[in-house]
Amino acid sequence: MTPTLSFGRLCLNSVIVLAALLWFLPILVAFWVAIHPASEQGSFSLLSPLTLQNFVDAWHAAPFARYFLNTGLLVLMIVVVQLVLATMAAYALVRFRLKFAGVIFALILLQLMISPDVLILNNYKTIGALGLRDTLTGIALPYFSSAFAIFLLRQTFKSIPLVLEEAAIVEGASRFYILRKIYIPLARPIYVAFTLVSISFHWNDFLWPLVITDSVNVRPLTVGLQLFSAPEQGVQWALVSAATLMTTLPLLVLFLIFQRQFIQSFMRAGIR
Repeated sequence: MTPTLSFGRLCLNSVIVLAALLWFLPILVAFWVAIHPASEQGSFSLLSPLTLQNFVDAWHAAPFARYFLNTGLLVLMIVVVQLVLATMAAYALVRFRLKFAGVIFALILLQLMISPDVLILNNYKTIGALGLRDTLTGIALPYFSSAFAIFLLRQTFKSIPLVLEEAAIVEGASRFYILRKIYIPLARPIYVAFTLVSISFHWNDFLWPLVITDSVNVRPLTVGLQLFSAPEQGVQWALVSAATLMTTLPLLVLFLIFQRQFIQSFMRAGIR
């Protein structure tokens, strides 16, 4: 390896490390504030006492157990329905001889170009007309169909040899059996990657749940955290930091566990 290449790689690694530190800095600051007493909020002394009491106080200061349950049920509902609908749609676009398959796929991709915030008013009227305001189903319903999931799975299903399906049909396998035993297992990395993206997005979604919910019984974490840190109640940064870390910790753990599959899946989808 030449000295020029070594120096270039060193500079690149330094930039990557610096960017990672800048990305991680807000989390470090929140963690530092959360493990110190409220009286030490303005101090960054290494000799300051450490405590976990802020996490206990934050947990009891608001119904976070209910918020976690609501968010978990909401995300689970959305992800399961998205994967089921996207799987069937992608398979139909790839293997069925639809007359206007290209046009249908183009219309599906138009969803990616429309911000969900633009549709809030119409969605609010529709959910209200259905009598689903202030319900988990009402929050989840506008997200059941995902153009992004259909795109990823369509690209993956197209790369699966048709010979495998034809051999299964000769053996008497049904369409659903083929889908369950051939397509879904071969597309498992894509399912993992999209699931992580969907969980992250809907775990952090704020505006739509804020608009459509009124009660604690269906309020997700993002809305509950915003009300918890409302200025009218007096901002206690130690408690806010502790609550923020509690709400983001599940996402960080998920990403750390599946980061390799996450990155490889999108690289393969891009190549296809």
